[in-house]
Amino acid sequence: MAVYRLKTPVSEKQVRELKVNDTIYLTGTVVTARDYAHRRALEYHKAGKKLPLDLAGLAVFHCGPVAKKEGNVWKIVAAGPTTSARMDQYEDEFIKNFNVRIVIGKGGMGKKTADAMKKYGAVYAAFTGGAAVLAAKAVKQVKSVEWTDLGMPESMWVLEVNDFGPLTVAIDSQGNNLFENVQTKAESQKPAIYKKLGVN
Repeated sequence: MAVYRLKTPVSEKQVRELKVNDTIYLTGTVVTARDYAHRRALEYHKAGKKLPLDLAGLAVFHCGPVAKKEGNVWKIVAAGPTTSARMDQYEDEFIKNFNVRIVIGKGGMGKKTADAMKKYGAVYAAFTGGAAVLAAKAVKQVKSVEWTDLGMPESMWVLEVNDFGPLTVAIDSQGNNLFENVQTKAESQKPAIYKKLGVN
């Protein structure tokens, strides 16, 4: 397990050095996107329309932040991760089409997303659920808010962060999946646990 301090845009070479259980602290641009923003971005791509910003080399955060406006400036109050399974139907195409390098969320993602990460060079980094205020403290500036018609949580928030983390690499670009590893280990230990408990 290694600790990496990365700055966006992150290169494919940098991402392919990351392994499951490594820790990342991220500085630079992080873009929030939940299911509605994922769907709209892919619709834009299909229609040949440009996104509000180039996502290549950036980190996409599954997050619906809580923000307040002070004068003309947005401040992030809380930025906890959303369960990433909601974005699983979109994420492989998102990685393929937009060259994002780091996907941040909680709960893990499925095989289709993991396969895209392996093919195109990306990782899934888990952020602790319930630590929304910690995440917000790493946000130094709201650079812009896009697609506000989707509502605050579903808008695309473009954030400038400093040492955002700790993020745990849970799916790497070699196809290793921390969530699957834990599940496999738990399943292998069930017979012995049941026997000890006297459960058939």
